Amino acid sequence: MTEWGQRMLKSTVRRSCQLSAESIAKDFQTSCGLQISTTAVCRELHGMGFHS
Repeated sequence: MTEWGQRMLKSTVRRSCQLSAESIAKDFQTSCGLQISTTAVCRELHGMGFHS
């Protein structure tokens, strides 16, 4: 994932931190137009320091 994508993902999570990975992926796809799987969302968030 690009740096821009990571920043968008991080802002999406910070805006609404209680969402599931599936809803984060759908929100990310809607706002950015990029396809991302729930597995990729989990992997990227773990890499950024977000857990659970």
